[in-house]
Amino acid sequence: MTNDDKTNQLIEEAISGNRESLELLLIDVQDVIFNLSLRMLGIIPDAEDATQDILAKVMTNLATFRKESNFKTWVYRLATNHLIDYKKSLFSKYPLDFDYYSNDIKAGFLATNDDLMQGISQEILAQELKMSCTNVLLQCLDPTTRCVFILGTMFKVDSRIAGEILTMTPESYRQKLSRARKKVGEFLSAHCGLTETGFCSCEKRVGYAIQNKRLNPKKLEYQDLKKINPEILVDYMETIEQLDDLSAVFSELPAYQSNISAKEFIDKLVHSSNMHKIRNFQGGSTQ
Repeated sequence: MTNDDKTNQLIEEAISGNRESLELLLIDVQDVIFNLSLRMLGIIPDAEDATQDILAKVMTNLATFRKESNFKTWVYRLATNHLIDYKKSLFSKYPLDFDYYSNDIKAGFLATNDDLMQGISQEILAQELKMSCTNVLLQCLDPTTRCVFILGTMFKVDSRIAGEILTMTPESYRQKLSRARKKVGEFLSAHCGLTETGFCSCEKRVGYAIQNKRLNPKKLEYQDLKKINPEILVDYMETIEQLDDLSAVFSELPAYQSNISAKEFIDKLVHSSNMHKIRNFQGGSTQ
């Protein structure tokens, strides 16, 4: 039995009401959904909320999955469509652009001291700021371009698969990815010290970030997240890209384990009467 056959069997069992099969399906996709949500939305709380929304969509739309397509490609399409149109995030309410972010970086240096850092080393605080800044920077791109950039640069998705996920031709996807890479690359080259040409330094910005409530030494969210083995993402994307010999690790950034408990999440959904949607929502045209 192939992996696709096993997945399709789990889907049939989940549609029939088997909670263990449903749990296995959701556990298999929740970390990748969370990492995509984090890059798309910029901050951990919004990513966690969106991940739960997307898992709920996966659950309640299982009966619409047509098995001639790959299940994980289908999950990606649900996730990207949801995230591109997501209106509840901080940055959807307070959008960024490259000019604003550039001016903020230029103004954002403040000397640190022990009281400000509250006993946490500047190195650890700078690492936390780096993880945050990288995700926030992506918010300067419009949602569709951001998604193209994330799929192409961080997830290494092949243009044929990415075009299928985003409902565009591979050629259009490659053009959008090229423009997005150029825009982000020019900004990083001018500003980010990690490129060896930019003037900004995470360590130098620690004091400014703490003072402006962007960094809390007593609550380092990225330090608290559990990192997952990059091979998990490699396996995931290799399953999607059955016809392509491409790897699927993030360029440099770590991948994180979602804090969401699949068992608790399923309990909430089942007891909120959503399970009947799986059983009753047959047919449909989602692929």
